[in-house]
Amino acid sequence: MEYEEIIKKLESLKNPKNVDGMARFGIRPKVKVFGVPVPEIRKIAKEIKKSMGSRASHRLAKEIKKDHQLALKLFDSGIHEARLLATMIADVEKLTGGQIEKWIKTFDSWDIVDQACMNLLCKSDIAKKKILDFSKRKKEFEKRTAFALMASLAVHDKKMMDKDFIKFFSLIKKASVDERNFVKKAVNWALRQIGKRNKKLNIEATKLALQLRLKQAKSEKWIGNDAYRELTSKSVQDKIKNKKINDKDF
Repeated sequence: MEYEEIIKKLESLKNPKNVDGMARFGIRPKVKVFGVPVPEIRKIAKEIKKSMGSRASHRLAKEIKKDHQLALKLFDSGIHEARLLATMIADVEKLTGGQIEKWIKTFDSWDIVDQACMNLLCKSDIAKKKILDFSKRKKEFEKRTAFALMASLAVHDKKMMDKDFIKFFSLIKKASVDERNFVKKAVNWALRQIGKRNKKLNIEATKLALQLRLKQAKSEKWIGNDAYRELTSKSVQDKIKNKKINDKDF
């Protein structure tokens, strides 16, 4: 599928009612919004990937570069759904620090942050190394990226060591005083997902949740209470009972 064909496909799925519904859930991008549901965007991404994969297995480097350039062009389209699609089809091996920086500075809604982290950035070593930097950002969605990325790594990166997640706790604790809704919720998400990775991390994450419950800031209390409730629930405890610990020396 070519760029123009993809844009036409997205536009054909336009739904104004969905745009209003997205706004009610806090999704109010500054770019054009068609209101296409994420499952429909994923179908298009699957179709694009299928067409990519149908080429010869010994694909030329210029063909791979062309595919990645399509993702970059979609992200620059000024259309929210095209940007989401770009995060689903971009080639992580071709993703550069400059491209990541360019993208993060344009993030204007929580869903573009989360989709970028879950679909792409959690697979990028470059992005992982920028978590500390992201956590210091002033802008709400740039800062959210750090914690959405932590949460995504906790779910998807099976090779990361437990000690690597423990290092994130100091960043979580520091950011827990940020009262902004989309930062606060991402900090909470990161703490909960790390604590659901295995028993050892659950114990450490629960300790931090307990500490936050006793703090003064409303955001700290909310994060602590919500995370503690989930991390100590029977459903979570049952799921992590036999999960693998990824450190010999915790």
